[in-house]
Amino acid sequence: MALAVVLAIAFQLGTPHEGQLAGWWVFPALELVLLVVMIARDPGRIDTPSRAARRVTIALIAVMTAGVLFGASRLVYEILSGSELAATDLLGRGAAVWLTNIIVFSLWFWEFDRGGPVARAANTGRPASFAFPENATPELAAPDWAPTYPDYLYLAFTNATAFSPTDTLPVRMWAKMLMMLQAMASLAIAICVIARAINAL
Repeated sequence: MALAVVLAIAFQLGTPHEGQLAGWWVFPALELVLLVVMIARDPGRIDTPSRAARRVTIALIAVMTAGVLFGASRLVYEILSGSELAATDLLGRGAAVWLTNIIVFSLWFWEFDRGGPVARAANTGRPASFAFPENATPELAAPDWAPTYPDYLYLAFTNATAFSPTDTLPVRMWAKMLMMLQAMASLAIAICVIARAINAL
């Protein structure tokens, strides 16, 4: 999970910044600070029960979400306003926003499904928000199987590329609404960026 956050920060820092508003670096800077605080509170697997640690984690994901919304809205505005951005810059920024969008939603799924990572690690028996293939075919999974962060990353990636559930189904309302929101954002970014890039090329 921490590696995914580092990758998201790298996408934000490495993307072309031509035409961006001053202060774009505030989001990755805040994310890095919150990540350091989160790891300092629990340098292990981040599964020790702590309200403070969970608040820091939620604050980190919320800041990342705000950064994605800001980056996506700015990108769409530049496309619709006819900005003279180079096609390579446009594709680079679009790809960075799209990939960061996947990471952000995977973190929301990871943080709230079955009560969060701490509850899953403690096997508290909280009701599932997602039905994974391992739930439908328990004979193919380990006896004590529980979803880990890569499972949620895969879920977010397939939802962003297929614009719908694939092998993992949302079974609670918040999960359905969040997946719908991610699919809408991914579709909007893809349509705007690809159309503008083709026109620029």
